[in-house]
Amino acid sequence: MTAYKRIRALFPDHLGLARGKYLPSHHAERGARHCITMFALAYDRTMVPAPGAMLLEGLPDCELMFSMEEVRPCWEANTGVVVGDLYFRGEPLAISARHALRRAIADWEHMGYRIKVGIELEAYILQPDGQGGWTEWNTPGAYVYGTGWAVDPIGLFDEIMETADRCGLPVESINSEYDTPQFELTLAFKDALQAVDDIFLFKVMAREIAARHGLLLTYLGKPFEGRSGSGFHTNFSLQDEHGRNVFDDPKAADGLSELAHQCIAGVIEHHEGMTALCASTVNAYKRLRPGQLAGYWANWGYDHRGVTLRVPTDRGSATRLEHRMSDGAANPYLVVAAVLQAARLGVVNKLTPPPAEELDCLENQSTDRHTPDDLNQALNALEADTALVEAVGSDLVANFVAVKRAEWDKFVSAVTDWERNYYLPFL
Repeated sequence: MTAYKRIRALFPDHLGLARGKYLPSHHAERGARHCITMFALAYDRTMVPAPGAMLLEGLPDCELMFSMEEVRPCWEANTGVVVGDLYFRGEPLAISARHALRRAIADWEHMGYRIKVGIELEAYILQPDGQGGWTEWNTPGAYVYGTGWAVDPIGLFDEIMETADRCGLPVESINSEYDTPQFELTLAFKDALQAVDDIFLFKVMAREIAARHGLLLTYLGKPFEGRSGSGFHTNFSLQDEHGRNVFDDPKAADGLSELAHQCIAGVIEHHEGMTALCASTVNAYKRLRPGQLAGYWANWGYDHRGVTLRVPTDRGSATRLEHRMSDGAANPYLVVAAVLQAARLGVVNKLTPPPAEELDCLENQSTDRHTPDDLNQALNALEADTALVEAVGSDLVANFVAVKRAEWDKFVSAVTDWERNYYLPFL
């Protein structure tokens, strides 16, 4: 018998938003129904007749299912929280991002490997600007790798860390980042699905705690012009049936196995194609620019923060690869599924990576390949990468592309304050 009065049952939608319902504990195990046409929604609640969303087919229900054994303490009183899976007519919902991640995990397990994932997340804290909008939180004493009251004058992240501990969300570290008021939030390595569930819930929890203080915690990739962007770094490694890290090879000159090099090659091969899934907003491409240390170039390197795929110095059981393209506004399930499937395709096709990057990536780099310049071009690149589309899920990608093309169309037709401020005095 659960000790909670209610269960907050959540799932990630196509945008990465945490949708769901509160369920009384005494019948929560039945799950809950939701209209499948939520997968047609844009951020502004307009609907797109996207494939799989069944907008023109009666708007039927799908079912959210979960195990009561997976319910954990929520950050709300008398409440448990759980992340569930969506089903439609008894089958896994093909356009579900969580099922896409499950598929990536299963594909690797079929090859004999277990995936470990750790997420590094960056975010800005904003405060009301007094005019109905938001401006940067006032932390004038903040600096990179800062801790304490100079960077967090109200103890916001003390509260977030304490709450995360109560909810079983394993924080590894929190500190202020390069710009103010930006913070880095890192969770511990776990099995892939658990790690992504953790970061999904952590994002919701941290944002809601900030809201209690009248603040906005935003994962938007580039909320401010002239300041650093916020990333979402996916660290991953593989274990064999004995629990050994198979990225590690002490006999190799660089300590990396052939399997690790093939994974690197796969991620580089699918660099352009995976961009839309990792950088899924119009805003994301303000961050993905040359010289921003943000995963722009199709390159990799040893302990190099200017590349997209960084190989940290750790070896042995801690050997891992760090993918640096994504931002926190993207759906974490789609991001990790895309990274894992791109890496797997490198192994399946026995690819060889290009030489490691040795130039600075600020003024010079060894490749001309880079992320597409905007969301529209990224969607084109995703559709052209048929191997990646098939691996991630063609039904899911079709739904995603339709919704995101509508988002792009809204952007290109919008008249901005910049245009009015720049042109009206003269024209």
